[in-house]
Amino acid sequence: MHEFGLMSSILDTVNSSAAEAGASRVVEIRLTIGEMAQVVEEAMVFALEALSEGTLCEGAKLTIDFIEPRSRCPECGVEFEHGFYNRACPECGNPLTDIIAGKEMYIDSIEVDI
Repeated sequence: MHEFGLMSSILDTVNSSAAEAGASRVVEIRLTIGEMAQVVEEAMVFALEALSEGTLCEGAKLTIDFIEPRSRCPECGVEFEHGFYNRACPECGNPLTDIIAGKEMYIDSIEVDI
């Protein structure tokens, strides 16, 4: 379950930023994660609850915006959305396409109480 490692790193960053801002607590953590990262939302929520005890993030709400996988064909240039496994170009059939979206993972914002 790689979500615990991910959430541990996220909490390090969020707790540090919140403390530097003089926050009394973190109200919400908003993330953007690409579907190709294979992150399970429920596991992230569980990891947040388990790892945030006694920190500024304890009790914070977690909001995750998932990004659909999107690729570009280097042969014909078409851009298209696809599932996790089928990345072949729908125009020319090229199986070797370049992922241009869906692997992102970043903290969008945090909401804090001062």
